This record gives sequence, C-alpha cells and structure tokens, in this order.
Amino acid sequence: MTPLTAADLIPYAEYEQVRQAFRQQVIALKQRRRLSVGHRITLVFENRETIRFQIQEMIRAERIVDALKVQYELDVYNHLLPAPGELSATLFIEITDEADIKAELDAFQGIDRGETVAIQVGSERTFGLFEGGHSKEDKISAVHVVRFPIPRAWAPRLTSDSEPVSLVMQHGAYRAAVAVPPAMRAEWLADLNDEGT
Repeated sequence: MTPLTAADLIPYAEYEQVRQAFRQQVIALKQRRRLSVGHRITLVFENRETIRFQIQEMIRAERIVDALKVQYELDVYNHLLPAPGELSATLFIEITDEADIKAELDAFQGIDRGETVAIQVGSERTFGLFEGGHSKEDKISAVHVVRFPIPRAWAPRLTSDSEPVSLVMQHGAYRAAVAVPPAMRAEWLADLNDEGT
C-alpha cells in the first residue's frame, strides 16, 4: 500500500471545518474493519484512510503546522500500512475494569510470540506476526501491531461465499474464533489489491 504523503492530508487550518464529516466516514469504515475475537481481543485492520485519520487527529491534537513535524507523523504512522501481500491490524486487549488491568494483561504475556492469532481460510491458517517493542518480560502493552502474510492463492477464496473464513485466537486459556463477515472480506481484498491510488 502506497505510503501517505503531506499532499494526502487536509491542511491544519482547514481540517476543523471538515473534521466531523471525515470522522463519521472513518467511523463507518472502521466498523467494517473491526472484529472482536472473544471478549478481550479486538482487531482493526488498517488502510490508508484509517491511518490518514489517525495522522489528521494527531496533527490537530498537537497543533502541528511545521512541515518537518508533519513528515515525522507521516513516517511514524505509515509503518502501520500493510506491505504488498499482507494485511495489517491494530490488536487491542480490551479491559474495562481498572482494578483488573494488571492481572488481565499479565494473562496475555507472550501473546506476541509464537502462533497465537491467525486468519483461517478453510482448513489453512496464516499466523500474525507481531511488531516488536510492545512487551517486555514483565510488562505487556494493551495495543499491538500485527501483520498477516496472505498467500496469493487465497484471493479468490476470500470472495467465495462457500469458503469459511475466520479469525482465530489461541493463547494460554484464551481460545476464541469468529467468522469474518463478507464486508470485512471485501475490505481485505481491497487492501490486497490496493496500489495506493
């Protein structure tokens, strides 16, 4: 997926005027790209629009107008875009009760190592590759970046209504699977075919 550039962004001075409409569009987009796997894990599959929104919001929050600082934000967020032949997602460990945060997060130690999250098509799986730097031996982040390499032969299978597609999570006692709805499968195909235009 082609990285975003400054030309893709709405200038800081104009963004506030269009923010509400843009935000509503991205919320609708993320609904098609968000899927919970069990009661604690949610994945949001990223594309140019979801990342563009994150950059716009960061520029707005930090009141960034300097071109070099805008480029820094572009560099930081562009790494979340999927490379050719892969899907990229932000994985959230969702814990709502503050009293349980440490114990619940500790149960997910090691989630970013080994074959813990997968996309399954039929009986075949491709396992997510976690970006490093989000956990230590004694501490884990509630947010991770996961990349899924997608075999080229899977593209026609993702369009088939007769082919079951699911997200699968297996880590310690946490075992969950969820069917991937047609709208998300369509989003995935668009990502895999995206040339950045």
